[in-house]
Amino acid sequence: MKELGIAIGLLLVIEGLLYAIFPNAMKKMLNAMKDMPETKLRSSGLIFAVIGFILVWYIKR
Repeated sequence: MKELGIAIGLLLVIEGLLYAIFPNAMKKMLNAMKDMPETKLRSSGLIFAVIGFILVWYIKR
């Protein structure tokens, strides 16, 4: 459970840094995402989730 908290904290740090360093690029990306079809967003999310899972699994083994 402690590792989950650390992972969520790191996620928030990275996301916060992206908004702090590249605010205009983040706005453009969010506007582009608004116009994407839901299926493309779902498949992209699934791909990133699988990549994240593989990365964590590789590091933890």
